[in-house]
Amino acid sequence: MTGLRGVWVALVVALLAGCASSARQPDCSMANAVPWRVVSPGVWVWLPESTGEISTANAGHVVPTSVVVSGNQALVIDPGPSHRHGLRVRDSLACRFGAQVRAVVNTHAHAENVLANSAFADALSAGQLEILSSDGTRSAMQQRCPACLASLSERAGGDAMVGTRIVWPSRVLQAGEVLRIGAHRLRVLPPAPGHTESDLVLWDETSRVVWAGGLVYERRLPELAQGGVDVWLAALDRLAALQPRHVIGNAVSSAQDPHSLPPAMVATRAYLADLRAAVLNAMDEGRYAGETGAIDMSAYQDWAGYAQRQGFNLQRAWREMEPVWMERSPTTR
Repeated sequence: MTGLRGVWVALVVALLAGCASSARQPDCSMANAVPWRVVSPGVWVWLPESTGEISTANAGHVVPTSVVVSGNQALVIDPGPSHRHGLRVRDSLACRFGAQVRAVVNTHAHAENVLANSAFADALSAGQLEILSSDGTRSAMQQRCPACLASLSERAGGDAMVGTRIVWPSRVLQAGEVLRIGAHRLRVLPPAPGHTESDLVLWDETSRVVWAGGLVYERRLPELAQGGVDVWLAALDRLAALQPRHVIGNAVSSAQDPHSLPPAMVATRAYLADLRAAVLNAMDEGRYAGETGAIDMSAYQDWAGYAQRQGFNLQRAWREMEPVWMERSPTTR
């Protein structure tokens, strides 16, 4: 009996060793290093090298990837544009911080934010982590991600997108839920349909960091993708009421003092308010939708993406503002 028991023990040990050896090992070479920048204790960001549009030069990395690290656990928020990018995030967390990713959050359904989910697919299948989003974001990903993957592959280049596949969020977050990573408590706020149909907002009150998804830009033209001007402005006002010290969205920005807001929040709101006012003013002057080219918003022409998106934003804003303008009394026009 003793001999048989020894055989079983040996088999179990061999099986466990085989599982361990088959698990993916992180690449800790210098070539795989990630230039993390600290925002607040335990909160780190990997910023794009520039604020340009998606291209082969930047491999689709045009928005920040952020992580919350506590002890040997990590939470990744908006993992990035590709499988390769996501692997760099995952390996860097293991090698630099000794941390294993416990959850990945997708704040909104744009390819440059979510396609790196595929780098965590094996850990998801093994039950080692969850991929989280709002219900609206998961639905939008299911509708648009196949086309988005094709579009991003065309713009970023096939080499950058090797191994990238679509991996859906595994669980829907509810407003009021709290994500816990060590001492960090990230509260899920109600989705804000500004930049997209369902921008997810996370709030860490202790560190006064707010994750605003696609709601905040800096020197890059905001994109009125699937949202709207007025709901976006309202969402920014709700964020401002929190009095955050730091905001992480399509830009990373920190307030200069406890009585001010992060400059990127102020700049994004100023652009949207100017866009709204310019369109309503054009309607007051008797212009029509086909004349949006005559609306002067050249104050923003040096922002990245102005040439690509300003015309589209004007058309979207015009359609939204038409009923608003019609409902105004003649004395306020």
